[in-house]
Amino acid sequence: MNRYFAIAAIVFGWASSTQAQEWGTIKGRILWAGGDSPALEKVKVDKDQDHCLSKGDISSEKYVVNAKNKGVRWVFVWLSDAKDAKAKIPVHPSLTEPSDKEVVIDQPCCKFEPHVLGLREGQTLVAKNSSPIPHNVNLVSVGKNPSKNEIVPPGRAVKVDGWVAATAPTLVKCDIHPWMMGYVRVFNHPYFAVTDEDGNFEIKNAPAGNWNLVVWQEESGWVTGDRKGIPVTIAAGENKPLAIDLKPAK
Repeated sequence: MNRYFAIAAIVFGWASSTQAQEWGTIKGRILWAGGDSPALEKVKVDKDQDHCLSKGDISSEKYVVNAKNKGVRWVFVWLSDAKDAKAKIPVHPSLTEPSDKEVVIDQPCCKFEPHVLGLREGQTLVAKNSSPIPHNVNLVSVGKNPSKNEIVPPGRAVKVDGWVAATAPTLVKCDIHPWMMGYVRVFNHPYFAVTDEDGNFEIKNAPAGNWNLVVWQEESGWVTGDRKGIPVTIAAGENKPLAIDLKPAK
């Protein structure tokens, strides 16, 4: 009889622990709060013009704001522990491992696509060059993340491993075409997103509870005030969308 109760206690305890953590989806929009939407600024293209301008002018992506709804594109959004930014966040079983081992950044027509992207620890960054002219990929990291500067011939790619979660982003640039810039951020969990052309973001299967939401944009910096972010409560299932204002850099 004692053995029965012991087994029952183990089974019940296991079931309780697996059911204890609930999961929800948090979504929202980053909105321009600097008056009229800024116009896209054309960059000076002074090299390989026949190719670089073959699809039209190239615009700076420091601020990309949708004139119709004031949504801001290319903004990083992620969850952080409310008490300790370095603490690990519970991860949904379906997200334990990244779905893709490699994350690609390309430079098909003298700009990085995507302009910014997120990586998880353990993933490989693949820097492609699908254009007919040479580029170089210059990764400028702070701390333990890789810094690398390598020529990428047409149709080739460079693979970079060794990424770890970091507070600072890695700058990606092409020294051959100095207007080309992008950013990579690295996380130790899957709960991050980059806003789309309408300023929207969505983070699925996030742990229910009290967390901080951190927002960073390359020109404005810490949109939520500082690197700690703002408090958010995630309930199981769908959550009410958030609206977060982004002000231009001073």
